[in-house]
Amino acid sequence: MNRTFEPRPGLLGIESYQAGESGLAGRDAVLKLSSNENPYGPSQKAVDAYRASASTLGRYPDSHHAELREAIAEVYGLAPGNLICGAGSDEVIALVCQAYAGNGDEIIYTEHGFLMYPILARAVGAEPVQVRERNRRTDSESILAACSPRTRIVLIANPNNPTGTMISAGEARNLADRLPGGVLLVLDGAYAEYAEGYDGGAKLVESCANVVMTRTFSKIYGLAALRVGYGYGPGNLIAAMNRIREPFNVSAPSLAAAEAAVRDVEYTKRCRDLNTRWRRWLADRLGRCGVPSDPSSANFILARFADPDTVSRCDAFLRARGILVRRMEKYNLPSCLRISVGDESGCRAVGDAIEEFMAGEK
Repeated sequence: MNRTFEPRPGLLGIESYQAGESGLAGRDAVLKLSSNENPYGPSQKAVDAYRASASTLGRYPDSHHAELREAIAEVYGLAPGNLICGAGSDEVIALVCQAYAGNGDEIIYTEHGFLMYPILARAVGAEPVQVRERNRRTDSESILAACSPRTRIVLIANPNNPTGTMISAGEARNLADRLPGGVLLVLDGAYAEYAEGYDGGAKLVESCANVVMTRTFSKIYGLAALRVGYGYGPGNLIAAMNRIREPFNVSAPSLAAAEAAVRDVEYTKRCRDLNTRWRRWLADRLGRCGVPSDPSSANFILARFADPDTVSRCDAFLRARGILVRRMEKYNLPSCLRISVGDESGCRAVGDAIEEFMAGEK
């Protein structure tokens, strides 16, 4: 019997997310600056906690994530009951979309926003609506103008990936206050810890009924392999998301490592300080050789070149030297390369290589 199975309408139109490359054919070792990972890795306390959890592998993890939520609440001054944990912040954003959008609805994101946003919208049957940014920066007026009776969610990364730019707390509040009733604002704070003095939108969550904040352990905490993230929002929103969350969505070793990582505030500060130092150094170095970038509040810079052909040549030049960065065509930035901020040796290596390339272009 011949059976044909068709996925629901729109699913086959989704273009799968492509992660940054991690290797080059013919090379045993590469300098990977393509995925915005912490070059210093996780806290030793997190590694120790992960190893110690091996004795619990035969048991299911805590489905309520109580100890991790309590640790996050203590470190950041949040209400533990308004926290939800997920397999990375991507899952938390997906839960928002599943709970509050569906067929025929619209989800707004910006033209240089994270590529998972339109995927997550289409996954629930909603239409992703892309709005213009202003000089590679989120523009509230464009978002408000794009809102329609079908709009349910606005997704903003702050700081934004891949531009590194961000809007102020005042701008975020203005946007939240002016959104139509029934529209949620999701502030994706995957890189929030790199922005000195920024709370990721926590205060806004506590004073607005229409805002959810998300964070991840994949970036500054150096736990990308473990997939842990969390969201913070009004209790009624978090309760609805918990109704559809998988009960054991975060493994016990991941929960243990994340709890130790968030409590090691001294190590987190050290990673932030080193990133700030070498981000500034790399931006200055590239700027002096004719490759500008906007001030970044994340752990990467968006290097701007004269045109797409120059980007292609520069990328090939770097790859020939074993350096991987990220092309930005899919983010509507064909003349740009996103370069993760590495440690001192990594920053010097990519800085030297791009300077050599630009000298050859003259």
